[in-house]
Formats: sequence, structure tokens, C-alpha cells
Amino acid sequence: MTQLSANSFILTPFFLGQALPGLESLYQPGWGRNLPRVEGTDPLARIVSVYAPLAARVQRLVEQGKRPVSISGDCCSALAVLAGLQAAGVDPFVIWFDAHGDFNTSETSPSGFLGGMPLAMLVGRGDQRLAEGVGLRPQIEERVILSDARDLDPLERPAVESSGIRHFESIEDLIGEPLPEGPLYVHFDTDIVSATEVPAQNYCAPGGAKSAEVAAVFRRLARSGRVVAVSVSTWNPELDPDGRSRRVSMALLDELVGGTEA
Repeated sequence: MTQLSANSFILTPFFLGQALPGLESLYQPGWGRNLPRVEGTDPLARIVSVYAPLAARVQRLVEQGKRPVSISGDCCSALAVLAGLQAAGVDPFVIWFDAHGDFNTSETSPSGFLGGMPLAMLVGRGDQRLAEGVGLRPQIEERVILSDARDLDPLERPAVESSGIRHFESIEDLIGEPLPEGPLYVHFDTDIVSATEVPAQNYCAPGGAKSAEVAAVFRRLARSGRVVAVSVSTWNPELDPDGRSRRVSMALLDELVGGTEA
């Protein structure tokens, strides 16, 4: 496996195909920006137009020996990051940190919300237009860990439980669990942290891990030396007037990738 150690940050200031200007304040010199022309009227087509360029950028970075660190406003970005890794010849194990399962399909979702479906799409379930649009090959379910997904919809829960995905309801369970072999791709939705510390979320879920618990797990992953890419689904900047959610979330990202400087 190619060792990817030099972080290369990519900021995509969008939420499900809509511009999210508040994320622009995260930008630092040396970071990349994914600012594509959004095309199409169908929501999935718009999301594809945002994330197909991200997949291509991830591929180029990996081929240059760099580790992509993607920061965006939604979890659909993860499909693009994994697609870029695959195109560069990297077949990672996926570790998905999220308060929600993101495992709905149109048949199980009570709302039809696309933001609740990306993990299902990533493993080949449900509508595959986004996966196909970014060039993703479905991930084998047995090569995915989901933690903590404390907020599952009624039909989503049995889908997770009957799948091949390993679901750890407590993030602390990952402290003593042997890590999967080979390269690791980590997706970090900041809502996994308790809303008492990261409150600026569109969809807050009761409970959640303390930031210190998340930091301990992230440090362990970082020490493995096998994290080849990271994607972050952020807090809502418009709900973060005091910057607390940003500070806690970015400090946790530091634990995982060893600093947010490019």
C-alpha cells in the first residue's frame, strides 16, 4: 500500500447541491477548493455535479502520494472520496462515524431525505445514480464499520441489523476492538459528538459521545498509520455564532490527521 502521509485539504462549501457559504471561513492557504458549476434541476443530478469533480481531485491527490482530507456540508461527499480512492487503486476499509445510520433507501425513509441515504448508496443499496455519477464501485458491507448511529428510523434499524455492516453502538467499543487490516478510510460526521459540545446541527440526536471519547478513538486510528483519507460532514455554520461547534470539531479532526495545516 502506498503510504499517504502529507495531508491535502479540500473544502467543498455545499450542502446537498446547495451552496453553503458559511463554510468558506474554514479555508486556509494551501487548501484546495471544490467550487464546481452546479448543474441540473433534479437534486441527485445537482449533487453529482458537485461531487464528481471531488472524486477526480481525490484520485489525483492519492496518485501524488497525498492524503485527501475532504470537508463538506453533507455525508454524500463520502461517496466521491471513496470513488477517488478506488480510481487510484486503493481499496480501503470504511469506518463511518455518525449519529445517524445514513442507511435509508426510498423504501425505508419516512421523509425521502437524501442526506439519510449515503451509506446505503455506498454499499449498493437504493438509488445508485449518485454512486454511478461519481464512479463508485459499491463497497462490500463486511468492509464497513458504523459507529454510533444512535438515531435510526424504524425501518432503517432492521436494515442495519440484517446487513453485513458491523455496528458499534458506543464509540468507546472501538478502543479495544482490533482494527481492520489494510488501508482505512474514515468518515466523520460531527453530529456524532454530543450536542452539549457541538450543538450547531441541523438534525440533533439525543445523547452522543463526549469529544474526549471521540478524540481517544481518533488518536488510535491516527497511530495505526493506515488512514489514507478522511471526509468530514460539518456542523451548520449559521447555527454556530460563538464558533464552539467549529472549535471542537476541528480539534477532533486534528487528532485524526495530525494538524489542519496544509
